[in-house]
Amino acid sequence: MPVIIDGTNGITQAGEFNSDSSFGFKNRIINGAMVIDQRNAGASVTPTLDATFTLDRFKARLTQASKFSVQQDAGAVTPPTGFNDYLGVTSLSAYSVLAADYFGIQQDIEGYNIADLGWGTANAKTVTLSFWVRSSLTGSFGGFFSNSASNRFYPYTYTISVANTWEYKSVTVAGDTSGTWLATNGVGIQVFFSLGCGSTFSGTANAWTSSVILQPTGSTSVVGTNGATFYLTGCQLEVGTAATNFDVRSIGTELALAQRYYQQIGGNSFVGNPSYPIIGNGFAFSTNQADIYVPLIVTMRSTPTITSSGTAIQVVATAYTVTSLGDVGSTFNTVFLRISTAGTFTAGNGALWSGNNSATSYGAFSSEL
Repeated sequence: MPVIIDGTNGITQAGEFNSDSSFGFKNRIINGAMVIDQRNAGASVTPTLDATFTLDRFKARLTQASKFSVQQDAGAVTPPTGFNDYLGVTSLSAYSVLAADYFGIQQDIEGYNIADLGWGTANAKTVTLSFWVRSSLTGSFGGFFSNSASNRFYPYTYTISVANTWEYKSVTVAGDTSGTWLATNGVGIQVFFSLGCGSTFSGTANAWTSSVILQPTGSTSVVGTNGATFYLTGCQLEVGTAATNFDVRSIGTELALAQRYYQQIGGNSFVGNPSYPIIGNGFAFSTNQADIYVPLIVTMRSTPTITSSGTAIQVVATAYTVTSLGDVGSTFNTVFLRISTAGTFTAGNGALWSGNNSATSYGAFSSEL
């Protein structure tokens, strides 16, 4: 029995399957259904810096600031059947891309999660990228696959036929037998959806190259039309020559997968956002410093970078505003900080690191690729 795929209904009949990808971690994309947004909790973000993270695991790539916004469920359209959420891009101007410009949405897949593909060897496996897409624009669109060194690229192409209509797409890529593809906790594969790139980064589609080609020549520029929209969900990368049904994972599993790269306590809907979220606990080290221990929710990819907003150290029921965070012993699964405050307390007293009477306060731990 064949698998039938069309642009309206996606996979409508399941029969033969890709034996290499039918069990276990079939979909190598994390948060492909766009359900997790720890950083923004559904609020719109306008990226001003390259590699700004938006919804979990998806980052904005750009050479010019503030040309598009990203929001979970932007525009409040009905997602395709089987999905509740999507990543929504809105162009904020009619920008004419320069030769060396690039704009897009990208997910970097950890090397451990693609080690079995054997890319860079004679036994490289074929993969298929599938996704649902909706845009106010029509025409030829594109993106790329590349390695961590950005010296092996595969520009891919697809067509959006009808404006403002969800369409199902799949792209099959023969694995690269050349180059170095990490099988470690570094970047294994970069997957990019173009929103517009200049001539310097445009080239021939559907072939591996050592040139930096981010999209096929002639791809539609989303950032070139003011108010243009580009919505994406159901992103799946799997082993095999054909797309199969989307790998639906439990919300607990998907959240834990995302938290390997970013964890946020407080300030978001997945871990809760009370006014005083308890982030960690410890004791007063001196009159204005506290040693705080935080057991991480899941083991992270690497020792995390730690940031916070609106937090305080509480000692004997008094909250003292945090002035700086000093990492004195963090690992992949625990954080040990020496936190400074503007307050004065007694060394040896118990201390809590918490939100300071704000539902938006949080502690954040990032080991993103």
